[in-house]
Amino acid sequence: MTGPQRSDAARNRAAVLAAADELFATAAAPARVSMDDVAAGAGVGKGTLFRAFGSRSALIQALWALRTEPLRHAIESGPPPLGPGADPRRRIVAILDAILVVKLDNRHLTLALEERSGSASLYEQPQYQLVHRLLSDLLRDAGRDGGNELLAHLLLAAVRADLLDHLTGSRGISRRQLRAGVTGVVDLVLNGSGG
Repeated sequence: MTGPQRSDAARNRAAVLAAADELFATAAAPARVSMDDVAAGAGVGKGTLFRAFGSRSALIQALWALRTEPLRHAIESGPPPLGPGADPRRRIVAILDAILVVKLDNRHLTLALEERSGSASLYEQPQYQLVHRLLSDLLRDAGRDGGNELLAHLLLAAVRADLLDHLTGSRGISRRQLRAGVTGVVDLVLNGSGG
């Protein structure tokens, strides 16, 4: 009897993730996508949804983890400059650029992810902490003598979803300009010049 239940649970989980992905991609206001909306979109009961994910925040984090799995793999074990073995300066730029692209490609989901929900802020999320720690280490490896923890936060602030949404939506800044800007920010942090 456990076999069919497990396959039903897997199907339900896949349906929930697909429905949530669609809802966040098309929502005018990601903060307004509710668990009721996701359950209805997936064709499952709200209880099934909560058993599978526990909370709206956990659902968003699971969807984000699914979206960023290729990026995580590339950072952990892919070829340079994104993966290990690259010059730390080039790797910092590559990581921030890749994060920027993923966030632009998944704008509504990242807005929902980064809004403060419940007790877990953006800075307490495992994905953020992992990248923050890596950037801190890379800043040290690039020759920064101190303040690397703060600088890593500041670099990650340059690719916050709400900032990217404002810059692309309200200010009309192109993706190309944003990517060049992130490179300039890294150069400023590491070299003390604007490039």
